[in-house]
Amino acid sequence: MIDFGFDKLALIGAVALIVIGPERLPRVARTVGHLLGKAQRYVADVKAEVNRSIELEELKKMKTHIEDAARDVEQTVHKEISAANEAFEQNWSEVTAGLDGGGAFEDGLLPPPVYHHPKKNWRLKRGATPRWYKQRQGVRQHAQSGAARVARFRPPRRPT
Repeated sequence: MIDFGFDKLALIGAVALIVIGPERLPRVARTVGHLLGKAQRYVADVKAEVNRSIELEELKKMKTHIEDAARDVEQTVHKEISAANEAFEQNWSEVTAGLDGGGAFEDGLLPPPVYHHPKKNWRLKRGATPRWYKQRQGVRQHAQSGAARVARFRPPRRPT
């Protein structure tokens, strides 16, 4: 890049003072400063964009490597599963080859399964808190309207 030392900057400043004049020199210097700031910001934005594109390319390469590794793992898992499935099917066919289509239930070797009802009343709601605990704590177990509750606790009328 261009190397500007103090002596070169002083020479440029002296020439600008003579050519432009002392009245317009501060305004020109301000304008040049603004333009240099814009140029620096533009260069910084371009550098940031280049860095982002380089990082994006690296991420894309990493993504492809990860996808390839995942695909390889998936293929090996599928191969192992299919090999295990084939071995199981072969063993199963060897084990069931001695049975003649009838089955153990029809041959009389095992009794047929019998269905047993679970003996639960599914309509009855069971809570986790014991009933004696609810009674001791004063938890209401029966729904009662507000008027019925007031009538329950109202003192009896005295005949007049």
